[in-house]
Amino acid sequence: MRSLRFTDWAFLAAAAAVVAAATITLTRPTPAPAHSTHQPDLVPAAHSDGLSEAEGGYRFDRVTMPAERGPAVPVAFRILRDGAPVTTFLDNQTKQMHFFAIRDDMHVFQHVHPTLVGDTWHTTLSLPDGGAYRMFAEFVPTDTKDPRHPVVLGVPFTVPGDTSLVPVPAPAVSTVTADGFTVTRIDEPEHPSAMRPQSLRFAIRAPDGTPVKALDPHLGANGHMTGFHTMLLSATHLHPVEPPGAPLINGELTFKAVFADRGEYRLFLEFSHGGKLHTAAITVAVTS
Repeated sequence: MRSLRFTDWAFLAAAAAVVAAATITLTRPTPAPAHSTHQPDLVPAAHSDGLSEAEGGYRFDRVTMPAERGPAVPVAFRILRDGAPVTTFLDNQTKQMHFFAIRDDMHVFQHVHPTLVGDTWHTTLSLPDGGAYRMFAEFVPTDTKDPRHPVVLGVPFTVPGDTSLVPVPAPAVSTVTADGFTVTRIDEPEHPSAMRPQSLRFAIRAPDGTPVKALDPHLGANGHMTGFHTMLLSATHLHPVEPPGAPLINGELTFKAVFADRGEYRLFLEFSHGGKLHTAAITVAVTS
């Protein structure tokens, strides 16, 4: 074996310094004590994004994958840790398991809550069209030290048949409609920044044009929002700020987020009003 030259040692030392710096950047501060009523702001941190079927010792185990299009396509899966099924998680917005499916053009979106039968989670998806999709299982382990960052495992799947691809609306489109309601993003600056805690505000107006004064609680909050990177198909969970049932000032609803990457994200806002669930989708461009 040849001996290392001075230049070799210098290279190794520089590489070690880079790794150490990256580790420091992604370290999370100690969370607030359990008895505290204050929820700290989200902080930049390495966390699951659904780009892998394995994360933190957990693995997505396929049992039944979608094989065709249809209004109620069966899906079944298990969550394994060290090869053994895990069936108990912390409640995350009233549910132990959130499950999403998104087509790669962001046009087909599903958010459902599987039922546990034995050690296997079961649900159905409405998949009206063919194409390339990705599914995500989101849960919070019972032994987590960071409950505001769930584990998100993702796997791709394909629905055979013709596909009618739809272009992703541009970030400049800040107002969208959902069952007669209008939802407008009202944040400044226009473009959020990557790896920085920030709030995103949305104004909701009823079909008659008046600001919505209150929303029905949905999943224990005034609303639920998940974002997906339009190129990477990574998932980002946004956290509602207003307490459930609280009056909305000027019809505004606020979410906190940390976006891990630059690029465009498609945000899916789910809110309930008059006993009916509505979903509005808005594109945002995240810069450095």
